[in-house]
Amino acid sequence: MTQHRESPSEEQEGQEARSGFSRLTSYRLLAWREDEAEVGVTVEEQHINRSGVLHGGMLATLLDAACGYAGTYSADPEKPRRAFTLSLNCQFIQAAKLGERLVARGVRSGGGKGVFFARAELRNEAGDLIGQGEGVFKYIAPR
Repeated sequence: MTQHRESPSEEQEGQEARSGFSRLTSYRLLAWREDEAEVGVTVEEQHINRSGVLHGGMLATLLDAACGYAGTYSADPEKPRRAFTLSLNCQFIQAAKLGERLVARGVRSGGGKGVFFARAELRNEAGDLIGQGEGVFKYIAPR
């Protein structure tokens, strides 16, 4: 992935379609461009498991969101793209702690008209790898 960071434009923020779940988990779309996306969150109390570290479900959520956005970028706000997850495989590498800022960087790695493949890495501000994953996603037909 490139080091270039491009914040979502106003049109892209409209395509972002913040869901109740994204608001509940507090993650935000940080960058979105063709075949790439970044989502981030600061680890808060609601993200912590009973062992005092980032819950695995939150890690999976960040990887899933980064992958999904990476495959659904559209330069045309009149033609937003949507998809749903068919399969997601996650590896939990290192614990993240309360207060850490995390960024998941997703990349579309292939696919066709109906299905795409993507991978993502989750890192903290120090650049430590917290988790990684890959998934298969199905495009949703426009309404």
